[in-house]
Amino acid sequence: MKEHLNRNASSGAVYGLGFVGAAIWFISTATGFWMGVLGFLKAIVWPAFLVYQAFKELAPPA
Repeated sequence: MKEHLNRNASSGAVYGLGFVGAAIWFISTATGFWMGVLGFLKAIVWPAFLVYQAFKELAPPA
């Protein structure tokens, strides 16, 4: 059998560190328990927020 090597593991580490940082940020700014739960869910999809904000800033004025 041929071995399959994954040489792109650094992206997982970047996502993991980003997840931890986003979770700390969103949960620390939460005003209640359910806002903390929402913050945790936001931390899971933090790249989507990052890309959305980047596109919003880079878009030409309408």
